[in-house]
Amino acid sequence: MGMKHFDALREAAAEISDLHAAMALLEWDQQTFMPHNSAADRSEQIGTLAKLIHEKSSAKTFGKLIEKASKETANLPPDAFESRLCRRLRREFGKTSRVPASLAAKIAGTAAKAHRAWAEAREKSDFSVFQPYLAQLIDLRRRYAGYFQPSGDIYDPLLDNFEEGCTVAKIDPIFTSLREKQCALLRKIAAGTQVDDTFLHTEYDPAGQLAFVNEVITRMGYDFTRGRQDMSEHPFTTSFGLNDVRITTKVFAKLPVSCLLSSVHECGHALYELGIDKKLNRTPLAEGASFAFHESQSRLWENFVARSHDFWTFFYPKLRELFPAQLADVPLEAFYRAVNKVEPSLIRTEADEATYNLHIMLRYEMEKDMLNGRIEVADIPGTWNRKSLEYLGIEPENDAQGVLQDIHWSMGEFGYFPTYALGNLIAAQIWTRAERELPGLGESIREGDFSPLLGFLRKNLHVYGAKFTPAETLRLSTGCNRIDPDCFMGILERKYAAIYGFRAE
Repeated sequence: MGMKHFDALREAAAEISDLHAAMALLEWDQQTFMPHNSAADRSEQIGTLAKLIHEKSSAKTFGKLIEKASKETANLPPDAFESRLCRRLRREFGKTSRVPASLAAKIAGTAAKAHRAWAEAREKSDFSVFQPYLAQLIDLRRRYAGYFQPSGDIYDPLLDNFEEGCTVAKIDPIFTSLREKQCALLRKIAAGTQVDDTFLHTEYDPAGQLAFVNEVITRMGYDFTRGRQDMSEHPFTTSFGLNDVRITTKVFAKLPVSCLLSSVHECGHALYELGIDKKLNRTPLAEGASFAFHESQSRLWENFVARSHDFWTFFYPKLRELFPAQLADVPLEAFYRAVNKVEPSLIRTEADEATYNLHIMLRYEMEKDMLNGRIEVADIPGTWNRKSLEYLGIEPENDAQGVLQDIHWSMGEFGYFPTYALGNLIAAQIWTRAERELPGLGESIREGDFSPLLGFLRKNLHVYGAKFTPAETLRLSTGCNRIDPDCFMGILERKYAAIYGFRAE
């Protein structure tokens, strides 16, 4: 049977993919090497590409091609590449075509203005500058959600944009159980003797830090012939196809572990993309299964590997050699404890393993209430501060430390935050399976050999890309049918009981 419609669809999808890659390259350059005064030209160029992508991916002819190709591939096995590509494109086109172009344009335009207002508000630490724009974005997202006639919560269609099949009904019980247990763990840690990490707050030469970080990510398996690491204000990973996945980092002279952990985090994202089956290249299947699965990979490497005792058994002598003045009198045990110090902080991106998910739950609860109209926009900062005190035991002194710290709401990206916490939980389940199936895992990490772990991840997760749904990918990668917060909490309990001297549950 001929596949002319599918072949034409694949070509059309590849063109859209190329445009996305070109836009990503312009955005990467904007955040790394672009001259300071080029911003106006660059925003026009990015705008043109965004318009082309939207036109091509929402054109009626594209929709008809998807229909014809779907019929053509209907008799193929459900997990065949052709069937999966048609399914993914049908889902994306279905979502795009449900929303009037005028509303999509209004959301994009409002987000652009809101982003500027948010930056100014954050600088002045004054929520009122951002408030009217946030109110508009909440209203526009409610209207957007209405086009999907949610049977459950109005927040569900927004969650589904980041995590297919995710609903409030599924997340609420996971987070309720998790919050109670994380708060209990924090109380136990707080009752213990606090870890001394003063030696991590002295001057560490940035060039030495970078040399160390580059050795770590090379050993992890990052391929510098298909990627590079540069500097940016906010570390990120970007892909221009499966043979060019780049990362960035940021160095702080007095926070040596910050650069390492952010590079390892971004490298985790990059290893995922670089491990995707090359047959999926230039299609929408050539990416992570979902935002939570992507986050599971960065978190697995950052927390379960780079904060582990096994990791530092190998790398600490090398770090000490680079920084003898700072670390000569610091034994491995003291260093390991310092890297794993728990201290509730106001800023999400600086949070440790034991508090990070609480930052996410605060934002998730806020977003649900905002979208459902249970909270007035003017009351958002006060509610944030109250929840911060309740969840973390500390209260922001101003709006910049609290409600204005994240960029997501200024982009109208409601539904994104929960994926960070889900990623942590999935990482724990994948890690648990890896430990079970690779009995020598700890030993190989102590020898600086990450190839068994990377091989396991490539085989059980990376290779599939976005070919399968998040629910299917969960089964393939963890062997479980559900996200289990107890797996994550078990790992945390055991780890911090040893560091802070309490009895694990």
